[in-house]
Amino acid sequence: MDFNMKKLASDAGIFFTRAVQFTEEKFGQAEKTELDAHFENLLARADSTKNWTERILRQTEVLLQPNPSARVEEFLYEKLDRKVPSRVTNGELLAQYMAEAASELGPNTPYGKTLMKVSEAEKRLGAAERDFIHTASLSFLTPLRNFLEGDWKTISKERRLLQNRRLDLDACKARLKKAKAAEAKATLWNDEVDKAEQELRAAQTEFDRQAEVTRLLLEGISSAHVNHLRCLHEFVKSQTTYYAQCYRHMLDLQKQLGRCGWTQVSEAP
Repeated sequence: MDFNMKKLASDAGIFFTRAVQFTEEKFGQAEKTELDAHFENLLARADSTKNWTERILRQTEVLLQPNPSARVEEFLYEKLDRKVPSRVTNGELLAQYMAEAASELGPNTPYGKTLMKVSEAEKRLGAAERDFIHTASLSFLTPLRNFLEGDWKTISKERRLLQNRRLDLDACKARLKKAKAAEAKATLWNDEVDKAEQELRAAQTEFDRQAEVTRLLLEGISSAHVNHLRCLHEFVKSQTTYYAQCYRHMLDLQKQLGRCGWTQVSEAP
């Protein structure tokens, strides 16, 4: 219990010191250690990658599933780690309606026969759409989500640690500066300055170590770009296949209707 209380008090003290340092920096009352230009560029590149990955991901989800309620349902299933139930595509639903209409309105009439032919084509279009959604989700959406939920979360965690190390470092610099000023006025013992210098060296070491870890992760964004590029090619490939299938199905339907000659209604009123 004593140990936990001491640790709690220590953590509270560190948090307070960081909060004070952060606040004073915001008001221009404390100096701030700046990162070098290369590091700042890495940070900006990482932020840009994250922001655009999120936007591309969300809009691709809209493209694959325009229904917002269905997207929410699929999202909840994924978060609950449950299999998303099979959903009828709009093309398949249209095919079902046309087939039912043909059955009721007269399957042997020109209109009924045409409805059945179009229904079969729409069903094939719906199946092609289902395959496209499945392929695009696996080859494009999943890798983007993995980046945001994996790599990016790790980067964000290390960046927060770096920020804390930087606040600790600058707080130590401020304490040393105050200690030297007090020593000059002969109001502080030399060992206080020595202690402040030791704390500063330790803080500098922790900051440098964390900066290196964060830098390596940020440089890994280039690898993420390479992976996203490969996934983008896969997405284009799946989309090309889908539209080619749709074109073939519709071209075949047009030929069938042309051969049958059901272009005009010839039923008696």
